[in-house]
Order: sequence, then C-alpha cells, then structure tokens
Amino acid sequence: MENNKYLFGKMTWPEIREAVNEERIAVVPVAMIEEHGHHLPVDTDVVLANEVALRTGSKIPNEVVIIPPINHGYAPHQMDFPGVISISYDTFISYVVDVCNSLAYQGFKRILLLNGHGSNVSLLQVATKQTMLKYPDVLCTSISHWDIEPAHKLMSELRESENPGGINHACEMETSLYLAIDEKNVQMDKAVKDIDKFKMAKSKYFWLDLMGKGEGKPVVMIPYWSAISETGVLGDPTVATKEKGEKVLNAAVEGLIEFIRIFKEQEVLGRVNHHNHS
Repeated sequence: MENNKYLFGKMTWPEIREAVNEERIAVVPVAMIEEHGHHLPVDTDVVLANEVALRTGSKIPNEVVIIPPINHGYAPHQMDFPGVISISYDTFISYVVDVCNSLAYQGFKRILLLNGHGSNVSLLQVATKQTMLKYPDVLCTSISHWDIEPAHKLMSELRESENPGGINHACEMETSLYLAIDEKNVQMDKAVKDIDKFKMAKSKYFWLDLMGKGEGKPVVMIPYWSAISETGVLGDPTVATKEKGEKVLNAAVEGLIEFIRIFKEQEVLGRVNHHNHS
C-alpha cells in the first residue's frame, strides 16, 4: 500500500510498520513550556521546533516520520517567572530515552531529536548516547533548530540586534520565527530590549548569544534568570520581523532536509571487544 503520511500521531499501526520498513527517519521535536517575556507565549520553544519539523515532513513525507513533540524540558533557573513547567534533569533524560527506545524497539534505525530549548542540549546528548548503548544498531542524535547551518548563517546575516547579546531568549530570532508562524499571538507592542545584566557578553569565553561572534562559546554559565533579566527576555525582540522569520524558517527546513539525508547514509559501525576475557 502507498503510505504518504508523515505525522506519527495520525498514522495507523500498519502504516507505521510500513514507514519502518521504508527506513524512514523518526524526527522528535523536543522543547519546553516557559516564559518568553511579555510579548511571546509560553509555548514558544515547542511551536518553533515543531514547526520546523512539520514543514520538513511536508516536503519529504516519504523520508521521515514526525513524532508528536516532547513539550516539557529542563529549566529550573526560570522558575522565578510564572509560566514555567520544568521537569528534573533525570526525569527529562529518562523520558526522552524511553521515547527513543520505544521507536528503536519498533524498528526505526535513525532517530533525530530536534531541539528548541537551550538547556535541553547537554541532556539530549546524554539521552542519545543512552539510546545507542541499548540499541547499538540504531543511530540517535540531536540538533537545535538554530544550529542548522543554513538557518544559523542566514540569521547571523539578517540580524539587526547587537552582537553578542541580541539573540538568546525571546529575542530577535525567536520573535521573528513566531511572527512567521502565528503572528496574531505575538504582542509586539510589549516587546522590550533586555540584554546582559550579568555582563557575560563582555567576555569572549562566556556563552550568551546563540549566533556567537565567531570565536566560539566554550563556557556555559546559567544563573537564575531573574538575576540577569528584568522581563524574562535576554536579547532584543524589538527588531524582529515576520519577513526575517519566514526566511530563517525556510533555511532551517532546507538545512534539516540536507542533514536528514546525510544522517540516513551514515554507516552503523560494529563494536569491537579488545579485552582478553575468555
């Protein structure tokens, strides 16, 4: 039977089995419900990651299956603001691993976690590793939508906010993307610039801007958000536009398609036991 469906939640189990047999890649959006200033909804991270996944699926429906998003992530540092639903790091890792293991058990050999929340990054690296330790014939990896190369490059070129500091959280990038996806739920009249009370941007070593300055960002330090932001924003959403968002979304989709095709061709290498155990 012909199976052009790509939304996991809308498929029957025979259709999912067929997708497995077609060696499609399972794409799992992973994000967070948390405050995003006075102008963006608390579902921002989920909406952005899921939209990139959905648009990608619509373009290459026979190459992927888009799994319903994991909505809740890790952000205890945000708890001074209303609207944050943070789960513990161990619960988060276990939850993601369980989702990946479920997909691996069904036969998916390539699992991609598409991240939309900064503090999930290191935990997703642990989760992907745990998945591959349990299923050595499966490749599982993660990428944040802002790190997809064409989108990252284009946003760096389009930005009007100061660098570093203007693109971090509820910022020029996230606001532009949300405007492109669901403009009616962005309150631009309440958007304010709120940058770097902690002065991290003054050092080339500290992570602050998602686009970076070119010399890298080797040191990550995340204090309580209320100590470094008055509004919940870290960046400058006032220069965000729908046009920027649509361009960056398109670039993210094209870049993700490119990565998915590279990922599909990645060889699974077998283990070698170098011990002398008899």
